[in-house]
Amino acid sequence: MEVKSMNSTMLAFVGDSYYDLKIRGMLCRDGINKPHRLHQLAIKYVSAHAQAATLKQLMDENFLTEEEQAVVKKGRNTKAKTIPKNTDVLTYMYSTAFEALIGYLYLDGQLERLDEVVAKSIALKGATHGN
Repeated sequence: MEVKSMNSTMLAFVGDSYYDLKIRGMLCRDGINKPHRLHQLAIKYVSAHAQAATLKQLMDENFLTEEEQAVVKKGRNTKAKTIPKNTDVLTYMYSTAFEALIGYLYLDGQLERLDEVVAKSIALKGATHGN
């Protein structure tokens, strides 16, 4: 199946896993070794609120290409079957759009650009966390 024809739910499914793994890897490489602390720090990056805020910053800074903006728009407009109880609809829509963008870049083989987007996303959150 061609990536451009995949629905946003599929893209977000992959993007969620990919981004979560990148964040967990970063935290482990930084020497964080307590499970509770790992979880607390991961949430700073991978929660719906964090992802929505990151996407908005990427958009505000005009960091995304036109192609990426189209993926985000499509992801943002995906109809959600359920919304997690700890977030609102708009935040969930933006976090899904962020995950769809990550999934799209990964599945489309745009790995260099994917690394740029992930690195920028991490930088926007400030990767200082100590042990």
